Amino acid sequence: MAMLARFSKPRNYIYLCRITRNFTSVSAPLLNKPFKTPFQVRWVATPVETVAGFDEMVTGTQRKYYMLGGKGGVGKTSYAASLAVKFANSGHPTIVVSTDPAHSLSDSFAQNLTGGILVPVEGVDSPLHALEINPEKAREEFRTANQRSGGSGMKDFMDSMGLGMLADQLGELKLGELLDTPPPGLDEAIAISKVMQFVESQEYSMFTRIVFDTAPTGHTLRLLSLPDFLEASIGKMMKLKKKLASATSAFKSVFGKEETRQDASDKLELLRERMAKVRDLFRNSDTTEFVIVTIPTVMAVSESSRLLASLRKESVPVQRLIVNQVLPPLASDCKFCAMKRKDQMRALDVIRSNPELGSLRLIQAPLFDVEIRGVPALKFMGDLVWR
Repeated sequence: MAMLARFSKPRNYIYLCRITRNFTSVSAPLLNKPFKTPFQVRWVATPVETVAGFDEMVTGTQRKYYMLGGKGGVGKTSYAASLAVKFANSGHPTIVVSTDPAHSLSDSFAQNLTGGILVPVEGVDSPLHALEINPEKAREEFRTANQRSGGSGMKDFMDSMGLGMLADQLGELKLGELLDTPPPGLDEAIAISKVMQFVESQEYSMFTRIVFDTAPTGHTLRLLSLPDFLEASIGKMMKLKKKLASATSAFKSVFGKEETRQDASDKLELLRERMAKVRDLFRNSDTTEFVIVTIPTVMAVSESSRLLASLRKESVPVQRLIVNQVLPPLASDCKFCAMKRKDQMRALDVIRSNPELGSLRLIQAPLFDVEIRGVPALKFMGDLVWR
């Protein structure tokens, strides 16, 4: 027998919930606007065995990092935002960061987060701050700073990243033109710098959960592999520097006197230690988890399989796989819907038969018939999915 429950919310926010054996339909408010008529949202009640295991995720006060990523357009931002809201409402001061150059975190929260700084999010029980890293804005700032400071804008940025010594050496070698434009991988470099800030700064010590809405697959893999690349490169530079420090006066002009050489070595060693700290953080299964988000199509599942293989290669912990936009069992004669669900079931079978994907905790998330936008809607989504 179906049950009808009615829940009243402030400002005419009314929820209607009809629970049947196979599916649940819920009406939710038109986001950010009071309304008089309920607005229907229908979703699939996921099987008990596919719950996300949120109790494990929320336990303990040790800081934990969650990265959500996958193919573009699969819903990473919505699930990152809803997880951040869920953490905050569970008593964890939380930061959610978008490292995707094509940001949509502002859209998810229905709030302007484009300033490149942490912005408080209203409507949650514990502090929740959001940040969109904006590489395009950073590039423009670098160009402007270069013009105003005679070419030192990029050097200032490299100083902030602990790379100022390298900028000095490029300048002494008359290679200052290399500093006129941001280097390849700037997006990932800025994201890494933010991770360093969260790890090392007392300013962020109160936050016990940090959620990353990552860029599509390729950018994310570059982000995760960057610490290894930089650490290896710095190690090679240090070895090369030791071999060539006393070779010629040309190299002496680069590395300076003995005291300068020692100072440069200390800076390189410090940077290598910071890179190693970030690398170890990405690989620490006690504090970090990468959650793959996909949709139930064979093409998307194939990319998720390749992503998982790459994450395993980088030793990044992965435990959960969200399959978004799953259709409910049909109660109508809609032929298109029947074909679509059949296609989705085929994709789910591919996941279950894949030895690697099949070993993850599978979370089947529903297809909503309205946009999930604003804190009330994200809470609604999170209560359904993060269980």
